[in-house]
Amino acid sequence: MKTWMVLATLVAFTLPGHAQHAASASNMALLGHHDLQGRSAYQPVIHEQNGRWIAYVGHHGGRAVNPLTGREEDSGTSIVDVTDPRQPRYLAHIPGEPGQAETGGAQMVRVCSGKDLPKADKSKFYLLRTFGNLAHEVWDVTAPEKPSRIVVVVDKLKGTHKSWWECDSGIAYLVSGLPEWRTRRMTQVFDLSDPARPLLIRNFGLPGQQPGASGPVPTELHGPISTGPKGNRVYLGYGTNKDGIVQIVDRAKLLSGPREPTPENLLAPQVGRFNLSSMNGAHTTLPVLGIEMAEFAKDKGGNRRDFVVVVNESLVNECLEPRQMAFIVDVTDEKQPVGVATFNVPEASGNFCSRGGRFGSHSSNENQPPMYAGRTVFMAWFNAGVRAVDIRDPYHPREIGYYIPATTDRTDKRCVKAADGGERCKVAIQTNNLDVDDRGYIYIVDRANTGMHILELSQR
Repeated sequence: MKTWMVLATLVAFTLPGHAQHAASASNMALLGHHDLQGRSAYQPVIHEQNGRWIAYVGHHGGRAVNPLTGREEDSGTSIVDVTDPRQPRYLAHIPGEPGQAETGGAQMVRVCSGKDLPKADKSKFYLLRTFGNLAHEVWDVTAPEKPSRIVVVVDKLKGTHKSWWECDSGIAYLVSGLPEWRTRRMTQVFDLSDPARPLLIRNFGLPGQQPGASGPVPTELHGPISTGPKGNRVYLGYGTNKDGIVQIVDRAKLLSGPREPTPENLLAPQVGRFNLSSMNGAHTTLPVLGIEMAEFAKDKGGNRRDFVVVVNESLVNECLEPRQMAFIVDVTDEKQPVGVATFNVPEASGNFCSRGGRFGSHSSNENQPPMYAGRTVFMAWFNAGVRAVDIRDPYHPREIGYYIPATTDRTDKRCVKAADGGERCKVAIQTNNLDVDDRGYIYIVDRANTGMHILELSQR
């Protein structure tokens, strides 16, 4: 019997409002929920602040009433106290760029404590966020109920997205679109060790993306993940649902190399590269390093391996594109990465192609606390919710749980063109991005306005 059939235990949960689809779950339990004022959500980040646990959620563009102010505000950043995960409490909303969907909002958030940043005020907490596609900003969120902007790091951009901030060094890898570059998204490396005084280190991308280049333009950056000074590697994912590239970069060479973006200077920090096919992209490139392989324990050498979990992004509703999934890539030999496994959710387990909205992978957790590190990765799967995947044997990833939220009266419809030339619309959950806090709780947010669900893995 297939694993998913064994795990497919339906559990009926209901949330306030009409539920077209009830929740279903296996080995995961719902602890709490917040509707996030009905705003479409992208990235959640959870940070402990002086004994309080605060969720910062980046939103796509749109407008909604903020009950705290009584005003309609452009969607930006939600700040929610999740100290008690069963009773999340909304604290503040920071408006974002006017616009709809990907053209507005403030999708990306990162948070660092001043005590971790080398040159910051040790008593403060700092939020790095995008302002739509126009800019990157730093905010003081020491009192999360009263956020205040400190500085605009860079503005006048043509694109932003999923950035990364090293709290121990202050180095930030910002996904930006400089007007003179040939791509909408590339990397700007900034020193934000003193968040009030940003210092540009260099602009970086794939050869062919730089100003003055000719010929085809390589697929745009989606986002980086750094292992920091100790790991000395940055894993950059390019593309979302096609022509994906995983680039492995020597961090020290990236930071100290010459700034001029010549082809030679752009290639100098690269130590490895993995190309996906024309059918799959690289939304999230999560390094899972130093896994002890029990199967290889008696082999001479090679029993300790390094991997990257590469998660594609589904972009098109109702399966009108190639299936997006997760690829497990062995990067032990960085110069020659090799794909060793895939993880996929069987469509028939929920008739997901006909359920409405996107079906397929989108992202994984990036924080890896000790209870999950090297053991479990959580992946957002749009209308199939979140999937918990055992990766202790990366050659054979295995699903150990899932949670698909119920739709509510907040859940927005998703449409495709019908055969008669009109539209066919369905209401469906669109679990978008997620985070895991250091207590082990899982936070998933919904692209279709259903809010944030706080979950617990029943058996680890």
